[in-house]
Amino acid sequence: MTSRRIKRKTLSKFVILQDCLLHHMDISVSESEKRTTPALNIRDCYTVYLVETRITDNSWEIIEHGLGQIWRRYSEFEQLRHYLCSTYPWAVIPPLPEKKHSFPVLGNSNDTFDPDFIDRRRAALETFLHRIASHPVISKDSMFLMFLQEEEGWRNSIKDIGYVQLAEDKFKCLSAGVRVKNIDPEFEQIRKYSRAVQGSLSNLLRIRSRAALRIYNIHKLSSGYGKVFSEWSAIEKEMGDSLQRIGHFFDSIASGSETFLEEEEHIIDQLKEYLHFASSLEDLCGKRDVLQLDLEQNRESLKSKRSEKEKILQGKSSLVSRLLGSIDSEETKNMRLSSVDQKIHEGQESIFQNEEVLKDFKFKAVADVESFQKRKVADLTETLEDYIKLQIKMARKGLQTWSNIKDCINSIPT
Repeated sequence: MTSRRIKRKTLSKFVILQDCLLHHMDISVSESEKRTTPALNIRDCYTVYLVETRITDNSWEIIEHGLGQIWRRYSEFEQLRHYLCSTYPWAVIPPLPEKKHSFPVLGNSNDTFDPDFIDRRRAALETFLHRIASHPVISKDSMFLMFLQEEEGWRNSIKDIGYVQLAEDKFKCLSAGVRVKNIDPEFEQIRKYSRAVQGSLSNLLRIRSRAALRIYNIHKLSSGYGKVFSEWSAIEKEMGDSLQRIGHFFDSIASGSETFLEEEEHIIDQLKEYLHFASSLEDLCGKRDVLQLDLEQNRESLKSKRSEKEKILQGKSSLVSRLLGSIDSEETKNMRLSSVDQKIHEGQESIFQNEEVLKDFKFKAVADVESFQKRKVADLTETLEDYIKLQIKMARKGLQTWSNIKDCINSIPT
């Protein structure tokens, strides 16, 4: 399959952006390049992508450089996203393009160096950066700005971020949802919605993959007609010219199928983006569960400390005292009360902080999800329209080809 540079639409024309980086800077991922490590081992091949930036508003103080060109590996885009997920847990962080083909039409799902796949990933990485740069809060993050403008400086800075802790937090998110007692109905609805969307889009992509493969194979079989009619034209003198032209038209059907399939794949990538966006929504619910779990654990701890205080006030001896056969003195009892009171106070402070963090998280998360939903409707509407337009274009080309074949037959002298 030949690679064609098809510009991917990144932000819907219907979405009105708030003040953000994308208002002040042009960002593009313009090229890709295959490289190898000094060992020259085929397994050490990797792809880098050229990130180009151009300042369009020099008055925006948050930007330092006017023009930049930086090569980035896919793994660096992953690091950026991990950082953003950790720093802005309340945000619906845009997904990255897939590492390998999913729902493939042709049997090249494992070839991550396929030129067409690389070009589609390049376009999707540009979309990823545009999504972040259009966010009114995240687009102003210093690490994101450094990612766009400082190659080595960013690499050195990102090493200082604890990715082990990030992995532990992710594991905690996976288990917290099972353990929390107080489930927020609003976030539970978001979780159910995200899972339903993942199911619907997965089924849609699976059906499309099978349908596109069958159509592709039918078009490729037309090349067989082309060969037959060309050979036939050498036999029939009176019909030769017409049969030769018919053979060419059948060849055009076969040769055009790859071009249409490439265009279709670029459109389908936009559906895949929202399939992965649904996972981002579910992750958001997991992060809320972690905060809720921390709050519930602190409440349980506070309850335990208050129970301990009640026992002290009632004069009940500690376990150690009972085992040793001794009775706590009034001084010891007061010391224990003082210690427990201190822990109760600290527990109350922790609960207050947990509640404030949870409240702030919900406020920001709900607002970000609402913004995401508005953008989603506009984007998916446009994507589905583009898909339909492409199918109409394919049908019209097929109709025109068959009309031309009919004219060739009608031109045969009788």
